[in-house]
Amino acid sequence: MSDAMDPAPMHERPEVRKHSSMTVRVLLVIAGSLALVLAVIGIFTPVLPTTPFVLLAAACYARASDRFHDRLLANRTFGPLIREWQQYRSIPRRTKLLAISMMAGTLTISIVFFVQPPWLKGALAVFGAFLAFRMYRIPSRDAQPRTAGGADAPR
Repeated sequence: MSDAMDPAPMHERPEVRKHSSMTVRVLLVIAGSLALVLAVIGIFTPVLPTTPFVLLAAACYARASDRFHDRLLANRTFGPLIREWQQYRSIPRRTKLLAISMMAGTLTISIVFFVQPPWLKGALAVFGAFLAFRMYRIPSRDAQPRTAGGADAPR
């Protein structure tokens, strides 16, 4: 792995302070690990969101354990997403649109084929629309398109 991809060690990130209580740090590691398990499950079940659980795990680990936090940041799958959120408070547009599409597809299949009561179908549709709207409202900061001269085009 190149130095450009290596996250800075925890002690070089002054904005993140470990909690002073060992008990709280242990509880944060447990909560972060549970969130990470839910994130991994979310990869395979589109209704369960992955991104919020990954970000929660990173926040818990940042306050509890240099080792766990640094390993999560170094992960090829989750690391770039976490760094994007920490630095810019955004998620990639492609990730956002893929999540909304998968959620819409899964909810549509559930509503059409598996849910019987009309009130529950309506509730699921409203819930899905609400979640899609909330996710769409999260800022995206994607790579700027290049102009013919090679300079970044203004947004």
